[in-house]
Amino acid sequence: MAHTTTAEPVNNESWWTRQHALIVVLVAATALLLFLCWLLVQPFLGAIAWALALAVIAHPLHGWFARRIEKPSLAAGLAVFAIFLVIVTPAIFVGHSVVREAVNGAKAVQAGVESGKWREQIARNPRLGAAVATLEQQGNVGSQLQGIAAEVGKRVSQVLTGSAWAVVELLLTLFVLFYFFRDRRDALGTLRSLVPLSERESDEVFKRVSDTIHATIYGTLVVAAVQGTLGGLMFWWLGLPAPILWGAVMALLAVVPVLGAFVVWVPAAIFLAASGQLGKAALLTAWGGIVVGMIDNLLYPMLVGKRLRLHTVPVFFAIVGGLTVFGAAGLVLGPVVLALTDAILDIWRRRTAHGQPAEVPSATRSARAST
Repeated sequence: MAHTTTAEPVNNESWWTRQHALIVVLVAATALLLFLCWLLVQPFLGAIAWALALAVIAHPLHGWFARRIEKPSLAAGLAVFAIFLVIVTPAIFVGHSVVREAVNGAKAVQAGVESGKWREQIARNPRLGAAVATLEQQGNVGSQLQGIAAEVGKRVSQVLTGSAWAVVELLLTLFVLFYFFRDRRDALGTLRSLVPLSERESDEVFKRVSDTIHATIYGTLVVAAVQGTLGGLMFWWLGLPAPILWGAVMALLAVVPVLGAFVVWVPAAIFLAASGQLGKAALLTAWGGIVVGMIDNLLYPMLVGKRLRLHTVPVFFAIVGGLTVFGAAGLVLGPVVLALTDAILDIWRRRTAHGQPAEVPSATRSARAST
């Protein structure tokens, strides 16, 4: 019997074709251009991040103007101007007051150390006098206080020299915010067309980012600002020095999970108690522990509602890591990166939940599951 063998067709065409080469070149050029765009945008990342946050939380305000004004540019301009008056103007006033109090406080400490008045005031209290005497045996307290005052003055001068860039960044934030308001629909449409996700998955990711920004701004920054304000008011009422400065410090510390306003008011209460002002110390302790400490549990549900509330541990690393990587914009970008990562991982989990490859559409998976 004659056996006939069929020869398999031989593919003489190599993998490295002209089309494949063009794809590789296109991918490399895209990656290079995206990297260059990142370098161009990086100096202005803070302004873009804060503009995005303001665009999300102030969207109802812009919608109110847009429903009453037919011209999109005019509606966006009025919304930006309203935000400037409501948010930026008080921030400028507080920032100016904080810098002024910091400068005056540093000068007062340095003058008190040089004149020796701090020794006379401390010597009037036996407890503080004994404590300072013990510290002086271990080191020169006067020189240390003078060094701290000089360092504070140096830092304040650095803040003042950087105020010009802060003004430029503020103007850039308002500039970008205007176009976020006016061209919101076009920008979201372009972004949706570039994201390799289904419409439902894109909506989920966008909603997760929006909820995270709301939770960060309202549930973190606003609550921290209220805590700092209440603490600063108590400092002012008790006659403690630099109430605006210490109120701002308490607000900044309240932003970071685990830390809080107690880092400031607890040492102040201890100082008041050690100096014999037990009534003021008890009042500050009660105010800080009950009013300032419990404001988070009261305000957060009212401001955030059923929106996303992330766990303390990942939020801590997101905020601290964001501040380290992105600077002040990390307050927004850190939680947003965390929320995006969580959303993408959740999409991967759902796509591969039934043992199907990730590229299989969800409708196909559900049809297979039903059969």
